[in-house]
Amino acid sequence: MRQALHRLAVETRGQGLVEITALVKDWLAHLDIEDGLLTLYCRHTSASLLIQENADPDVCRDLESFFARIAPEGRGLYVHQSEGPDDMPAHIRAALTQTQLSVPIQAGQLLLGTWQGLYLFEHRHAPHRREIVLHVIGE
Repeated sequence: MRQALHRLAVETRGQGLVEITALVKDWLAHLDIEDGLLTLYCRHTSASLLIQENADPDVCRDLESFFARIAPEGRGLYVHQSEGPDDMPAHIRAALTQTQLSVPIQAGQLLLGTWQGLYLFEHRHAPHRREIVLHVIGE
């Protein structure tokens, strides 16, 4: 069994979904691991990870709109407000999604479905530099 670890820096433009599939595939292509498991881990409490459709951009827009409705922003809605009106909703959105994903690897390729992509979901308005830890184990 071999394993590899990498820290992937992702620059966001603010709130929204950022597809990271190509970045992950590029890193994976340089490894000598044919079959195994990739774990992705988001090291933040106001951003998260998703596996989602990457064929129709309307899916991302609808997801963003949905999360804006279920975790609205606004002063006076939450006790935690010290970092601005978008901070507590960002924590709620991250709690409702995932900070860790696992994707099988076969023949050196991610076994994603036809329309699936990997996304970082930025929940804050300001641009951020987010760090995703990639860990692969396999042969």
